[in-house]
Amino acid sequence: MKEVRDVTHKFFQLPYEEKLKIKMTPQSGYRGYQRIGENVTKGKPDMHEAIDCYTPIRPGKYGDLAKPMEGSNLWPENPSNFEALLENYINLCRDLSRKIMRGIALALGGAIDAFEGETAGDPFWVLRLIGYPVDIPEEQRTDTGCGAHTDYGLLTLVNQDDDICALEVQNRSGEWIYATPIPGTFVCNIGDMLKVWSNGIYQSTLHRVVNNSPRYRVSVAFFYESNFDAAIEPVQFCREKTGGAAKYDKVVYGEHLVKKVLTNFVM
Repeated sequence: MKEVRDVTHKFFQLPYEEKLKIKMTPQSGYRGYQRIGENVTKGKPDMHEAIDCYTPIRPGKYGDLAKPMEGSNLWPENPSNFEALLENYINLCRDLSRKIMRGIALALGGAIDAFEGETAGDPFWVLRLIGYPVDIPEEQRTDTGCGAHTDYGLLTLVNQDDDICALEVQNRSGEWIYATPIPGTFVCNIGDMLKVWSNGIYQSTLHRVVNNSPRYRVSVAFFYESNFDAAIEPVQFCREKTGGAAKYDKVVYGEHLVKKVLTNFVM
């Protein structure tokens, strides 16, 4: 976890021209580096820079559904160990997430493999390496590193710097509280697809980032999602626990993600 944060710090310390070698564009399937203010939450530029990575999608794999996101990830040549380290990290996070989802399935009263098969037997994943600078020009600055939002998938593992409080979550009373870093641990966020699947037993966490620290902060978020083409709807045994009726409409995960990706960036 620390190695991944360290290599992320090193990348963001590179000259701007070097970072632009892996610039995100529509042609790259929205993979690659984005500068400060390019990511937009609810119409407001976010004060962070990032590298976005997605499960590689070969042309035609999901038909028109995934067309805007077809492609492979753009890895920087510097630091030289970046690609190998991150691909290993992705595999480890994917295995860990699958185990956590088995625990969630059991906690809900389902079978241990309830999320396998057509739901998440072939899970799509997203990785965002995010840097929160402190020296942003006054005319460009907004008050949030990342605006309030929920995540799109099933589960998010957030690997954040150990010594900076910046990630805030909204509790049930509507108050914003710090997700204070605990060294050696992930913050686990519930995403929209798990909210729908569980018929609201698990709620997706509204969260935001406000970096008031005088130091540059790094956060690496791994998003464990359903199958890209999965149609997610409240599962029967969760409906039975919550009055019988479905509280949410069916959502095709890939449609949900593509819609968000196409409206999330100003380029």
